[in-house]
Amino acid sequence: MLVRFIAVALIGFGMIELMLSWLENSTHHTPLRAIDFLLPAVLFVLGIAGLFKASSLAEWISNKLDE
Repeated sequence: MLVRFIAVALIGFGMIELMLSWLENSTHHTPLRAIDFLLPAVLFVLGIAGLFKASSLAEWISNKLDE
């Protein structure tokens, strides 16, 4: 459950960051730079991957904590 929550939080944080950078650039009438898009996109992709692999990630964390 915690792994899914973190994955959804990463997706949400990535989307909020992307919207805020787009809003800031549209307010100042500047083009959206690649770095402004790339960093939130990485968070979004990590969140999606975390959701798809949530059960295996939770099992891996559990095994690491048991050692």
